[in-house]
Amino acid sequence: MGSAVLLVLFAPLMVFVALLVLVDSRGGAFYRQRRVGKDGREFTILKFRTMVAGAHGARAELADRNEGAGLLFKVRRDPRVTRVGAVLRRYSIDELPQLFNVLTGSMSLVGPRPPLPEESAAYGPDIRRRLLVKPGLTGLWQISGRSDLPWEEAVRLDLRYVEDWSLALDTVILWKTLRAVLQGQGAY
Repeated sequence: MGSAVLLVLFAPLMVFVALLVLVDSRGGAFYRQRRVGKDGREFTILKFRTMVAGAHGARAELADRNEGAGLLFKVRRDPRVTRVGAVLRRYSIDELPQLFNVLTGSMSLVGPRPPLPEESAAYGPDIRRRLLVKPGLTGLWQISGRSDLPWEEAVRLDLRYVEDWSLALDTVILWKTLRAVLQGQGAY
């Protein structure tokens, strides 16, 4: 229900952002990617496109610049990111289409970050516990530092969420997400 309300509230912004993405660079407004959800089930995540068309194919060329922690691939000042994409990422606006994932039940508003299939394939038994709950649009990792967190800390926070879930915790995370997004720190 929360995602339906948020989709209605953000609909004008989402239409505007889709148009900006289309005008800024060649390609579609949305990016679809396979991710792993609850109990290891794969689903297609939806985001606003923040990179140039064909960016995934150029990932190997940037391997030596990877700053991602653990299994994550992240490059600060990634040359594949478009001008509009940089702003969308900084304020997590690129994530808004995931409200459709929440509406369809493959995600929740709050939960661990949904991993790529190749990331989850490398999980050990302990880390695999992240997949016991639906992945979220936001989570403890986002309000605690986002991309600046070391891999081990992001995993610890996700496992803490899985083990200590409560409606009160979700409410606190949603409230603190607003501040983290407005500050735009730790996102790239």
